Order: sequence, then C-alpha cells, then structure tokens
Amino acid sequence: MTEAKRRLGFEQEFFLVDRTGAISHRADEFLSRCQAIATEKGSNPDCFAPEWVKHIVEINTNPVNSVTELTQEYFSNLQIAIQAGQELDLRLYPLSTYPLHVMPIIRNKLWYHVQLRTVGYDRFLHAGRCTGTHLHLEVEPGAIDPRIGVSYDATLAAKAEILNLFNLATALDAALIALSRACPFYEGRGMNVSAHTVHYRGRNIFGWEGVYTNLQAVGGLQPYVHSVEELVELQFGRYHAWLEAMDRAGVERHLFYEAGGSMLKTAWNRVRLNKIGTIELRGTDSNYPDRVLAIATLVSNAAARVRRENLTVRPKAGVKTFQLKGDRLDVPEFEYLDNDLLYTAVTEGVKNREVKDYLDSIFEFATQDGENINLLTKFRSDLGEYQTTEAELLQEFQTSTGEISLDEGLRLVRQSCDKLEQQVFSVIGH
Repeated sequence: MTEAKRRLGFEQEFFLVDRTGAISHRADEFLSRCQAIATEKGSNPDCFAPEWVKHIVEINTNPVNSVTELTQEYFSNLQIAIQAGQELDLRLYPLSTYPLHVMPIIRNKLWYHVQLRTVGYDRFLHAGRCTGTHLHLEVEPGAIDPRIGVSYDATLAAKAEILNLFNLATALDAALIALSRACPFYEGRGMNVSAHTVHYRGRNIFGWEGVYTNLQAVGGLQPYVHSVEELVELQFGRYHAWLEAMDRAGVERHLFYEAGGSMLKTAWNRVRLNKIGTIELRGTDSNYPDRVLAIATLVSNAAARVRRENLTVRPKAGVKTFQLKGDRLDVPEFEYLDNDLLYTAVTEGVKNREVKDYLDSIFEFATQDGENINLLTKFRSDLGEYQTTEAELLQEFQTSTGEISLDEGLRLVRQSCDKLEQQVFSVIGH
C-alpha cells in the first residue's frame, strides 16, 4: 500500500443567512442555484447538499489526493456558493453556532422524524443550532462493509490500517475540539465552553445537555480498539443501543428500516466508519476556511505518517500526550482522553497547560516532513501560544451581562460572512 493511493475529503455545514445576518430558510432555492452553477462550470453539483433543517447547507469536496488539491476543490466550491448567494441576496455564515436564537424548520422526511422522536424533540433541536466539519480519511477500497463494519475479505494490511487510523482519530478528538472552537455564543448567551460539543455531543456526567447526552453509544466518542473483532463489536453494540432507544421512545423499528436505516447509519459518533470507505472524524467545529484547512492538514499529515512508517497506534496507561517509541505511537489512554482531557478541552481549551502539552506533541508528530505545514501556523502566535476563532471573537464582542444583543449578534454574523468571503477571494480572486 502506498500513501499516494489514499485520498481525503471533508464536508462542512454552514448557516444560511440574509444580508442583515438573520437566519434564512431558503436552503432549497440556494442549493438549486449552487447545483446549476456547478453544472455550468463542470463541477460536481452533488457537492452542494441539504441538511435536515432548511437554514443549514452542506458543502462537500470530491475525494482528493492531497491537502493542496483539497484546498483547490474547497475554494472552488465556496466560490460557487458565494456566487449563488450573491444572486439570491443570501450569505454563508461559517461558524459553529449562530449567536442568536434559532427556531429550525425541519424537513418532512421519515429518517429525520425517526431520529427526532427517538432523541426527543427539544433535545434534537440542538442539532439544528450547531454546525460541524467532518474529515474523511480513505482506507483500502472494499475494506469497510456497511453490513458488519469491517469486511471479512479485507487484507491483514487493510485491517491494520483501519485499526490504526481509528485509534489515531480517536486520540485526536480533544485536539479538534480545542483548536476549532469558533463561535462563543449560543442562543444569545455567552457559553465559556465549546458550545458545539456541549449541545451536540452532550455528556451527562458534565451536565452537558446535548443531542446525545443520554445516547453516548451512538453520539459520543467510542473507545480505542485492539482488534478488528473489537471494532466490529462496537458497531453492533451501537446499533443495538439505537434500536433499544427507539423502543424506549415508542418508535416502531420498521420505520427505521423503511427510512433506509442500517448498522453504520446509526453512527453519529465523533469517529466512525463510513460506508463510503473512510474513517470519518466528526468533532471539528465549522470555522473559517483557513482554520478548517489547517485542521485537515494536521489530521492528514498525522495519518500519512502512521501509514508511511507503519506505526501501531495504541493507548498506554499514564500517557497524556503523543509519544513515538520505535514503530509504536503511544497515545493518551481512553479514560483520561474522554474524561479529564475532554472536559478541559471543552472548558479551558488551549489556555490549559495539559491541553497545550497534548497539542504540542501532536504538532510535533504531524510536522515531520508533512504537507502544507505553513497552514498550521494559523494556530500559533510568535510566542508559541495557540489561538482560536472563539478567543478572537470574545475580545471584540465583550458582554458584561453574559448575553449578546440583537444588533451585536447580527454584526458578528455579517463580519464572519465577510471574513469567509475575503479568504475565498484572496485565494481565487474576484
């Protein structure tokens, strides 16, 4: 297996807003125009996709061979979306939460109704108030089987690759949270935490009331695995956890199957096997293009090194950072990663010493002969301190009441739309 044969890609969700910065529910009209422009330009119209609510849209990339190609593909699609928005007086707001109140309008599809009834209406609405970016790392074609997770016919090398990338992606989870923290406001309130993680992933032991607070098996971070058998067991365990949740909510199981449900389709975990043949990392906040691409670079470089050097990625007791020992990459044990480190990444973030040491070790690992290392400077100041979009916005939009006013919230949205467009035009020109 050569590194060049593995591709990557991502999906990013955006809020759709009008010229004032107010939420718009015109996603269908907007996407139709995007697809028409894409077709005219010879691009893939399927890269512009609807979400389950009518004020969020998804812009995807085709699978590519490098971060350089990913950048070109991403900016090309953003240019199409911006053009469509200009024609319709609509804009893309790129950050992880909308700062003001949002009341989603839900699409009338059985699959969404099954999820909504199972999770609970009020709780599931959080999913319509958060946006994320999902990174995809390709594995050997055919190695992922939608029926069982890992194909029985996958080669030993393919199985090892899946295990090591799954564990690597798991170990990177807290880093993606800390680095991608974007909008500090949610429903008009300052959060002082990663609002996307708290309200989407949720976690009962921390008091985080999110979509999957009581369904961590299907929406939280799954543990590391030491064998393909363990990984397959995780897939079936999550699948049955979802079916049992449906039973408790009084949702008939046949509706799940009628809506196209399957074993892999019950996964909203931070790291999951995707039926398209990838390891999918779902923990990144939606953010400005330079931040999203920097995180994609970090993940891609780390994965490339694991593949290139045939590293075995496994947790080790007492380890709190990435530590390379010969052909083994030791990573933080899961109990620490999914508890203390998670909580600190969501609350204190990059200001915390342990989080910073953990991030430093990841950057050191991922910047050894990696691609587009210059993109990673977006995260570090000249003093070596990590910077986030959230911290920048908190400096400008300070509030003594803990709430953001309507005027200030709309200004934040418009300013963020401006910055998105400026970054796109600085790369591709007007």
